[in-house]
Amino acid sequence: MARSTTQRQTRVGPASPDARRAGSLDVDALIADRRTGIIVCCGSGGVGKTTTSAALALRAAEQGRKVVVLTIDPARRLAQSMGIEALDNTPRPVTGLDEAAGGHLDAMMLDMKRTFDEVVESQASPEKAQQILANPFYIALSSSFAGTQEYMAMEKLGQIHRDAQAAGTYDLIVVDTPPSRSALDFLDAPERLSSFLDGRFVRLLLAPARGPAKLMTAGFSLITNALTKILGAQFLKDLQTFVSALDTVFGGFRQRAQKTYSLLQADGTAFLVVAAPEPDALREAAYFVERLSEDGMPLAGLIVNRASPAPDSPLPAEDALAGVGKLRRDGNGTLAAGLLRLHADQVQLVERERALRERFATAHPQVPTVVVPALAGDVHDLDGLRRIGELLAASGGSSTDRSD
Repeated sequence: MARSTTQRQTRVGPASPDARRAGSLDVDALIADRRTGIIVCCGSGGVGKTTTSAALALRAAEQGRKVVVLTIDPARRLAQSMGIEALDNTPRPVTGLDEAAGGHLDAMMLDMKRTFDEVVESQASPEKAQQILANPFYIALSSSFAGTQEYMAMEKLGQIHRDAQAAGTYDLIVVDTPPSRSALDFLDAPERLSSFLDGRFVRLLLAPARGPAKLMTAGFSLITNALTKILGAQFLKDLQTFVSALDTVFGGFRQRAQKTYSLLQADGTAFLVVAAPEPDALREAAYFVERLSEDGMPLAGLIVNRASPAPDSPLPAEDALAGVGKLRRDGNGTLAAGLLRLHADQVQLVERERALRERFATAHPQVPTVVVPALAGDVHDLDGLRRIGELLAASGGSSTDRSD
């Protein structure tokens, strides 16, 4: 599938005038907007993307939305924080929610192999499905082949959306993507699959299945005879069976993936880029922003997570360092000097992070931003997720430099 080159304006839900002026992201407005049906959180690894996805989903559910959160990250923190023993390919209800608003929340983790099996079982007869599932090439592809996770992420997202529309089970899907730049590889799934199925080698292996035997050329016979000698008759037969299954079964997947791609470009979808206030993470965030813009995906904004909180004292770093020097010259006040040094280091860290955010904002002025301060400990339960949700909402309602 060719990428769209249309440059789209950043779309968010109805934000307050103050938020628009400040260029901040109004998270509550985004999740309250019933036109928002899909939120995709993407970003590099180790920036709190999984926790952010879960916090957004929980906050939306406790504000009346019917939500499912799908994590593609292999980390198990999502299940633990939601009080679920284990996540799998089936949505599991999250208990302990404040259900006064009438919402509910389910959580699930992408099972790449199981999703692949479901595609086969839904598209082929029981006998044909068993033949495919037992094929050694299928087993290898569905378990560990590079890119399969992204293909199945596209499939599962489309499946959830279709089921939700048909049964009315969910009105919001929150997707937590894999870490690093591979987080956007699922955008390329339809194009990659099409290229593979339409490739010259695949067409060669499919020739016996697609045409009468009389159309077989002498050249093709020579090629297959050579492959048989090199690979073995059973190996070549298994490979041809597998490729034929790809063509017949996954032609439908290709079409569904293209529909899901269009769904991701629709106004009901919102992409949130999650980053830490660090040079590498913000460089990755810039890549995500530019790639989403190139593909015509609706970018809702940037979440700068785990920002360092500013010290309570307004004492500038320069004054604190001057105090450290004076105390050391006087030969006393070791504890006071140490505290001043810690204060100066914290102030300088906050200033460096602010400079990084300002540099990003200068390069991408169209991207609304919210800054979430770092918590003292890890998030391991619903209360911790609620706290993250509160910080997301509180930070979005004020200056993007809010850190307390």
